[in-house]
Parts: sequence; structure tokens; C-alpha cells
Amino acid sequence: MFRTALIVASFFITGVAAAQPWETKLYDGFEGKDFSPDGGLYYRENFEQSAGTVEFQSAVKRSGNGGLKLSVVPTCPDSLDGCSERAEIWEKTPLRVPYDQGIWYGFSVKFADPVPSGDHRYLVAQWKREIDPGAEGDFSPFLALRMNSGKLFATVETNYIAPASSGPDGVAAVCRPGEVPVWGRLGLNQMRMLVATDPAWTAEDGNLFNGCTDAIAVTNHGNALPDPKSGWIDFAIYTKPGADGTGHIELYANGKPIITVKGHVGHADKGLGHNQYFKFGPYRAADVTDWTLYYDDFRRSPSCADVLAKEACPFP
Repeated sequence: MFRTALIVASFFITGVAAAQPWETKLYDGFEGKDFSPDGGLYYRENFEQSAGTVEFQSAVKRSGNGGLKLSVVPTCPDSLDGCSERAEIWEKTPLRVPYDQGIWYGFSVKFADPVPSGDHRYLVAQWKREIDPGAEGDFSPFLALRMNSGKLFATVETNYIAPASSGPDGVAAVCRPGEVPVWGRLGLNQMRMLVATDPAWTAEDGNLFNGCTDAIAVTNHGNALPDPKSGWIDFAIYTKPGADGTGHIELYANGKPIITVKGHVGHADKGLGHNQYFKFGPYRAADVTDWTLYYDDFRRSPSCADVLAKEACPFP
């Protein structure tokens, strides 16, 4: 009782409420033999994650003395339809960010040689909404950094909104100013929007996105996503979902602004949880080869300057 009174008194005296767990500044440079207590990260154990290995090593790093090596190997049996192989690192559950709050993330990634070049589903980082037990549906990430045919691209998801226009399946849409390419999935009440690509991207690479939508506004800042073969890529990303049209995403790579996204971002279906969460690491549909990514310099903060150079920040 006395301690509670002190906390309340402190609030009224200072005018500052105690920080919430999600507001904790996180950082892990992967310098030791395990995850840093200051990073709030862990490796989740399940069947799909059994395809992966985690190695704290010093041979490949962006800064400091160490970096994280994440690899996946083929483990999916031919009889298991829809099986995936992952080596993803998760935020600890008590540190997850409320779905209606904005947060900055930063991390560096390097693609090991050879960079996969096949027509296949690869993800290197993804942001999702919690799914409560008993919820119906399999909800895709509201933001994802993906690769296909050796090319890097980013997608944003939200609940299905009828597209402004659509064409034949398998033919990339040509959208008007103010619209973005979209893959509508009415049966799942979801749609996936193509928001950024690397310099090698062609119209044929986007043949899944056969419609156009104005559900989001994408401001292109004149910089493409880096080539996966270009070495270390340092990402700084602001995420604030808002399925009602209040969503906001900022995407930077190597200190350069790539895109700003505003509008319908994320899902608002029954049974979804109160928080967003972040995962990074190699994640793919079942494959027959090994795949390795290196990561370094993970950070997370409500303040942009903790993640990105202060002079580059679009807002505090």
C-alpha cells in the first residue's frame, strides 16, 4: 500500500508515468554466446523451427565482434502439405507492442552465398498481429520483407477491400497514380499490396498482383530496396497498424528513405489479439537446399533516433 502511494505520488510530482514494457529500448549486437538480456529476443521451439539452427559467431558481422547466423535445411516430409521451414527470432511476449501504437525497429541482414534465385516463397522479416486461441483464419503479416527469384520486395496486408480495378490472374496490373498493385484474397478477407521492390524487379515478377487499390497511399522517396547480393543491408522501419485507415509505415534501408505508407494497414477480424509482434530470420516454403542469413545490430524503440540517425528521422 505504501509503495503504491509512492508511485502515484511520484506521477503527480513529476508528471511522467512509468514506462510500459513495450516502451523499453531494446538492443542486441549478438556479441556473446546467447541473446542479450537487453534485446528481449528468443528462439521459439516448434516443428517448423526444428529446420533451423542459431549460431552466435564472429566470422561474419556488420559491427562489433559478433553476428547471428540463422540457417534452415530441408525437413518437411513430402506428405505434409503447406509445410514451412524457419529459423526465426521472436520478441519476448511481455515486450510486445500494442496494435494501435507506433514503434521503430532496426536490424541488419546479409544474405549468404549463394542467394536463392528460384521462384519460391522466402521471407527475411515479418510483422504480425497476435491471434487469440480459437480465432478463425490464417492471417498473413501486415508488413513483410520478402524475396523471390533472388529479388527483394516488401508487402503490406489488410482486410479485403474491393480493388479499384483488376485483371486476369497471372498478369501484373498497371496501376494509375495514387494506386498500388494488389493481390485480393476475398475468401480469406485479406489482400496483399506490393509497396517496394529492388532495382532488378520487373513487371513479370509482380504477376501475382493483378489488381490495383487506393486502400493505402505510398510515397516513393526515390530509392529502391537494395539488391540482396549487395552485402549488409541495414533496415530502419516504423510500424503503426490501422486497419481502419490510420496505419502508418516508414521504411528505410542503409539510411535512405524508401517509402512511406499510410492508410489501411493490418487486420481487424474477430479473435485477433491486442498486440503486434516482430519476427526475423529465414522462413520459406519447403525446399531442397540449405539457406543462410546473417543478422546484426537489432534495436527497437518508440524513438526514431534510437534506431536511425537523428538527422534522417522523419519525426522524433
